[in-house]
Amino acid sequence: MSRIAEEVRRLAEPVAAQLELSVWDVEFVKEAGARYLRIYIDKESGVGIDDCERFSRAMDAVLDEADPIEESYCFEVSSPGVERVLRRPEHFGACMGRPVEVRLYSAVGGQKTWTGTLAGYDAGAVTLTADDGSTVTFEKAQVAKVNLRMI
Repeated sequence: MSRIAEEVRRLAEPVAAQLELSVWDVEFVKEAGARYLRIYIDKESGVGIDDCERFSRAMDAVLDEADPIEESYCFEVSSPGVERVLRRPEHFGACMGRPVEVRLYSAVGGQKTWTGTLAGYDAGAVTLTADDGSTVTFEKAQVAKVNLRMI
């Protein structure tokens, strides 16, 4: 995670807690020539548009005061969604035993996309009980993306 994203996460977590939300992820990315700061928020009962609006308004003042980003950017607040991306160790811990899709940079066993149940996570290595019942572990360098999966 970038230095800016980590700083924004540090600023956002107390704001989210005050609103009874949690910060799932923070991205600071360049897309189509523009910079985007995206904060994904979550809560046990699910995030709605009102939650995003309340959090966005609260964070505007915090971001203006701290001014952690020198260049211009678009600010977005969103739910991580039901098929959310798993990036951080705590994401994997919270989703253990749930169905996931693992996308690889290069094919393993003839496929680049694997589906099954998240069975383990250790130092970036992802262990999956595949849909066929086999267990496979992918090293961090092999994994492009892991998402929760709706069955």
